[in-house]
Amino acid sequence: MAKKSRRTRQQVAVVGEGGEPVRIARPIRPPAAEATAKQVDFAAEYHYVIKDLKRLAIYAAALFALMIVLAVIIG
Repeated sequence: MAKKSRRTRQQVAVVGEGGEPVRIARPIRPPAAEATAKQVDFAAEYHYVIKDLKRLAIYAAALFALMIVLAVIIG
C-alpha cells in the first residue's frame, strides 16, 4: 500500500481555447500584523529557574564528590 503524502494537490482547470490545462494560483494571504515587543522582567518571570539550577548544581557537586571518594576507596 502506498504511503499517503501530506502535500495538497493544486487545482487544474481547462481553458476553452486549445484545451490546455492551467494551474490556478492560490490566494495570497495578507502579511501578519507586526507584534509589538513587550518589556519582560525575566528575573520575575523565571525566578524558579534560578532555584532549580542552584539545586541541580549542589546535587552535581555532591555526586562528583561521592565519585571521587568511591574512587579513592575502591582504587
